[in-house]
Amino acid sequence: MSDVAALTSDSHAVVVGGGLAGLRGAEAMRDAGFEGRLTIVGNEPHRPYDRPPLSKHVLTGLLPPDVTRLPSDLDGDVEWRLGVGAASLDRGARTLRLTDGTTLRYDALLIATGTRARPWIHPEEERLPGVFSIRSRDDAASLRAALVARPKRVVVIGAGFIGCEVAAVCRELDLPVCLIDPSPSPLGRVIGSAVGGLIGAVHEGWGVEMRLGAEVAHLEAKGGRFVGVRLKDGGRIEAQVAVVALGAVRNTEWLDGSGLSADSGGIDCDERGFVTDAFGQPDPRIAAAGDVARFPHPLYGGRRIALEHWGHAVAQARHAGRLLAGDASGPVYGAVPNFWSTQGDMVVKSVGLTEGADAVAIVQGDPAERRFVALYGRAGRCVAAVSVDSARWLPAYGHLIETAAPFPPAEAVTDRPSRKIDILDPGFA
Repeated sequence: MSDVAALTSDSHAVVVGGGLAGLRGAEAMRDAGFEGRLTIVGNEPHRPYDRPPLSKHVLTGLLPPDVTRLPSDLDGDVEWRLGVGAASLDRGARTLRLTDGTTLRYDALLIATGTRARPWIHPEEERLPGVFSIRSRDDAASLRAALVARPKRVVVIGAGFIGCEVAAVCRELDLPVCLIDPSPSPLGRVIGSAVGGLIGAVHEGWGVEMRLGAEVAHLEAKGGRFVGVRLKDGGRIEAQVAVVALGAVRNTEWLDGSGLSADSGGIDCDERGFVTDAFGQPDPRIAAAGDVARFPHPLYGGRRIALEHWGHAVAQARHAGRLLAGDASGPVYGAVPNFWSTQGDMVVKSVGLTEGADAVAIVQGDPAERRFVALYGRAGRCVAAVSVDSARWLPAYGHLIETAAPFPPAEAVTDRPSRKIDILDPGFA
């Protein structure tokens, strides 16, 4: 294969994934000058929409689900194949088989199939009326209807970002809610128990019932409807609505047999953004972007990572779209990861990757006032920062992370520089 596929006005580019990354990648192809046929395949019946409002504004009723559609200049110059997914890929014939049995031939392919909600461990229980997950627009609409019916109690299984957002929404709606997670704090797997505990205290102040260090064994039914959860320790919690928020699963199964390097952790890309085969060789006709793409990040020693962040999906998709259109002049993709979560009136933002951190320090503000920045270190270097209602300080810490500055920083970037900085164990399980 040549190093970069040359696209012409007779070429056909296909984007698999009708979400944020797929849309922005398609736009980038057009912006880079590609004038050929362009098809976007999406397994949902809706045009690309914004997912972050689903677990917040849509659930509270501030926004109807249909206004979350993403703005775009693409319209008549794109063929939309919605309500149909990808079934398999034949790279030799350069064809994509869809779930409706049809095929598409491509000259360039952008894979942006994203993730789906991780299912509950017992499929028959997950299908009970009253049990929900929240990934799609339709999921959010269904859960909103259930909350409007004023259940006596909601249980949220999983205290990650989505679980915490849903729990906060329930309290905004004045609904009793119980948040269940085996970790010692909410968000413990993501930001550690030291900082997660501080955020958990805010939720408790709102009236969220915490069942931490607890695991759900079964979802119970009566009369064919969900009525409560049975814990592994034998305890029972009565509820009328359950929200399963156990994280996400990357959509890569359709790539089995394609010869590409892909598994449940994502599809591998090289440093430019082209996907690689089982022998590590890039395919210059295929790139990947968004949640499903696993790529070597230059800020973390080339370690392969896959990110589920809104800003990352936009930036990487634009990079991949330009790449497939023949513009390989840009720098290697390596944007600093960033993320945000709105929980009630509290905004949690992060920059960098907390994974593998061996130390953390509160370097800004005061947790007692619910405004602070926590800086994470690994092997004596700054690797991540998490802010609570203090986002204006994050760019300064982002610079420390981007430059791998020593941890703790030699010069405090704080509002109270004379304060002694205490180094804590981040509390990752």
